[in-house]
Amino acid sequence: MNLHIRGIRKDFDRFAALDGVSLDIASGELIALLGPSGSGKTTLLRLIAGLDFPTDGSVFFGEEDASRKSVQERNIGFVFQHYALFRHMTVAENIGFGLKVRPSRERLSRTEIRARAKKLLELVQLPGLENRYPAQLSGGQRQRVALARALAVEPRILLLDEPFGALDAQVRRDLRRWLRDIHDTTGHTSVFVTHDQEEALELADRLVVMNKGRIEQIGTADEIYDEPVSPFVYSFIGESSQLPVRIVNGEIWLEDRTIGLRTHDQSNSEGAFYFRPHDVDILDGCGGCLAGTVLSSRRVAGTRRVELAIGGPQHRVEIDLPADHPAATRSRIAFRPKHWKVFAERS
Repeated sequence: MNLHIRGIRKDFDRFAALDGVSLDIASGELIALLGPSGSGKTTLLRLIAGLDFPTDGSVFFGEEDASRKSVQERNIGFVFQHYALFRHMTVAENIGFGLKVRPSRERLSRTEIRARAKKLLELVQLPGLENRYPAQLSGGQRQRVALARALAVEPRILLLDEPFGALDAQVRRDLRRWLRDIHDTTGHTSVFVTHDQEEALELADRLVVMNKGRIEQIGTADEIYDEPVSPFVYSFIGESSQLPVRIVNGEIWLEDRTIGLRTHDQSNSEGAFYFRPHDVDILDGCGGCLAGTVLSSRRVAGTRRVELAIGGPQHRVEIDLPADHPAATRSRIAFRPKHWKVFAERS
């Protein structure tokens, strides 16, 4: 099922939670809506689900305008962060609930509902647990049951709102791989909301990075991480350091000295220079590079994260070194970013 969002705006009083959002999702895609709190990602998911309606714009399921249709009419599957399982129902009863409450002409028999629940429990790797109650399951098992319940109604689109947010880190990592496998098996068009960039980068076919009610960038994990189109995306996705610079005839300057790098932008303007802490070459010295005084050093897994003051204490950046690299003990370190981007400020 293709999904098309056309010029969606959603106002709450005088506040625009979404402002002119358009998005095309192909059938069978797994899409992540990623952004900080207040970016509009959950509002957009609710509009797709029919839990709320747009102030302006349209939501199309294929060629059908579903903008004013109810949740039931849209036939979506929804997985919430906190499972939303019925405590007084068994696992099988929870999975079959959406089928049981269908109109009588569409309702399956009890035997068919039970058989579908059993089949879905095998799909989500919980065979034999149909007679247990939610209180007898772990958090990860409950979320698997919640997904099985969403799939039971054979939804046209599967929506997931921070599906792993209530789980600890190791369980989240395990369930990410499992969810990707489930998606590849079932082929549902799926949209999930997350603020966890690692989760989005690992799981999604494409990421939709949102900020202040607008879409900043849409792309694959590689495109978003390697080719961010704005300072927001560069700073939000992955770790980065930033310095204020000047662009003079394509040459990049920090305060009163060149840093030995050039950009295709030939304008004379102020700008912001971004690079990743892990993506630098350490130099013995240079006539045109970046160099700073070590302010702090800490161990981060197999590397050492070093904080430097560059061009004065007001400019601070971080770089990564191998844990045993001799430069980690120096008072001053020279380096040059291998990959970087400068965003010029336009007047």
